[in-house]
Amino acid sequence: MTAPSTQVLIADGDRLRKLRIAEACAARGLACQTAAHGATALELALDEMPRVLVSQLELPLIDGPRLTSILRTNPRTRALEVLYLADRAEDSGREDLGARILPAPVDPELVAGCVQATLAGRPSEPAPDATPEAGAIEGELSQLALADLLQLFHVSRRTGTLELEQEQGRGRRREGRVALREGEVVAASAGGVRAEKALFRMLAWDRGRFSFLPQAIDAAAEMRAPTRALLREGLRQLREWERLAVDLPPLGARAGLRIPRSALPSVIHPLTQEVLLALEHGSRVGDVVDRCSFPDYQVLRTLHTLVERGMVELRSEPEAVIPAADARLFTSSGTARLREWLDLDRPGDLAARRAKVLVLAADATLALRFAALLVRLPGTELAQDPSELGGEDLVPLARIAVDEHVGIDVVHCPVDARMAPLWPLVSQGSLATILLLGAPAGAAAAALRPAARAIASVPGGRLFAVVLLAPGEQASPEDLAGHLPLATPEGLTLLHDRSPSDSDAKLRELFARLLP
Repeated sequence: MTAPSTQVLIADGDRLRKLRIAEACAARGLACQTAAHGATALELALDEMPRVLVSQLELPLIDGPRLTSILRTNPRTRALEVLYLADRAEDSGREDLGARILPAPVDPELVAGCVQATLAGRPSEPAPDATPEAGAIEGELSQLALADLLQLFHVSRRTGTLELEQEQGRGRRREGRVALREGEVVAASAGGVRAEKALFRMLAWDRGRFSFLPQAIDAAAEMRAPTRALLREGLRQLREWERLAVDLPPLGARAGLRIPRSALPSVIHPLTQEVLLALEHGSRVGDVVDRCSFPDYQVLRTLHTLVERGMVELRSEPEAVIPAADARLFTSSGTARLREWLDLDRPGDLAARRAKVLVLAADATLALRFAALLVRLPGTELAQDPSELGGEDLVPLARIAVDEHVGIDVVHCPVDARMAPLWPLVSQGSLATILLLGAPAGAAAAALRPAARAIASVPGGRLFAVVLLAPGEQASPEDLAGHLPLATPEGLTLLHDRSPSDSDAKLRELFARLLP
């Protein structure tokens, strides 16, 4: 196999610096290509398979670390070596990127020398498993959203099939497919829905995997608008949905007409007609959304309008276990989201009524302190005497009744290194994992790091950290930087266990963030 013509790809938004680095590399006999932003760099990397990527840390469109992550998950570019260019002096000390960072101000000759040394230490051929069909792309939606992917393919006029797959817990998954011809989306499907409705639904998927396979597309066009217009409208609806989520009907609620059908107006918008017809075949809001051909957000807005006008009523499931609304752990919409995740209202395992939340503590005393706070949450009871909890016990810690049908089991998982094979197994199908730390938080995070990384590698694994502080103790997000792969930047909660009222409010916020 002949080596790829491009040995070095230089991705840098600083035009002058990029050209000087390219000149220094060329002077050493290295074949280079350059890119001004991450989208072009991704295209070139997948087409040319360079052996070394020189990337600006704060690269426009797709930054350097994100670009590297996408390329490292793609078989075609998995073995790529990376050098980062720092934009600020403080960036050169970062240890969380797993690659060398060349300090600012960047010396082009130093960069070229590092590239040459990197190439000298590598075999000249790519790894055997790094050569699938040209143009294939794989990656994580959390790194490159579907909207960004489609914009990228539109610019490069790609033809092929984009497959999406998302784990939903408890062994369930949902899949979607988008067909492109010359960069234009011509067809889409997700579950039982198609066309614009399916595409708009998939634009909301913020986790899962994608894979693009270049191939001829013979399918007839289903879309009624060009791709750019579809993306603009789909993202607009998604933003509106997020803004009005509290007011829109929960998918798990039941809906029904409040007035006789004979009392309906004689002239009705086609969308409203579809909604009313769907109500005759199924009373669950989620079923109505699926039966209508219009996008999900438009159906929910129409249902909301019909409810406001008194034409349709919503009925929640009975919540006998916790009757007082202000005593519930979650709002009605939050409970509906948990029910959806458990898939209670669809065919399947109707016995799967309890979500699982793992708790891993840096030491056993932290689990005892956390249990004392946890029992203050509405509907919570301890599964056993916390004083009998051992650091090597995999046991239920508490049970939370959300409503009469839905609950959450909080399970303590040991962090002893001998239990390492257990971590990914017990985390399968869990709602989330809570890491319990004490002060100093950095040392506690280091103790939890092996288990945290093992759980984060499981599909759907989501990590949240709780630091329990005694009087006079302090902690900050910076203490955990680079130690724990938390689910979100807001994944850290500081609890003072001597301040119950403050802890209650923060625990409620934490569990709200655990919801899918």
